[in-house]
Amino acid sequence: MNARSIDVSFAPQPELRAPHSTGYRIKLLSQLLYRKFGDRLEPFGLTPFHWLVLCCLWQEDGLPTSGIGEKLQQVGGTLTGVLDRMTERGLVRRERDSVDRRICRIWLTESGKDLEDVLPQIAADLHAETWVGVSAQAQAEFSQSLNQAIANLTR
Repeated sequence: MNARSIDVSFAPQPELRAPHSTGYRIKLLSQLLYRKFGDRLEPFGLTPFHWLVLCCLWQEDGLPTSGIGEKLQQVGGTLTGVLDRMTERGLVRRERDSVDRRICRIWLTESGKDLEDVLPQIAADLHAETWVGVSAQAQAEFSQSLNQAIANLTR
């Protein structure tokens, strides 16, 4: 049987169906984390997507827009709008690359850099709340399993 054919006699196991399926529960966890983190970032005028961009730039300031997109596996249109809003808020600035004018590099402003003193603790607090009652080993195994599942689906 190939991947496209379906055995109609197969009755899926209950654990493969929402709300018990792994995919559904990962989606639910993602939505809950996004909402809770968004609530905590809101006083700063930020969203969880802004956080992701800031994290990329805290690690390597001056990335090209395409480099941020690759790191976050995002399409250009979505990222462009986010960068527009971050520029308007004075968190980043855009500069054309001095060697290749087609490349636009994104640089943190002082305001964007200053957030590194505050936001990581907010993320750490939510992380700690999320994993109460789950051992460090189980967290590491879960993370490794997610990485493998993502790798399996992005081949």
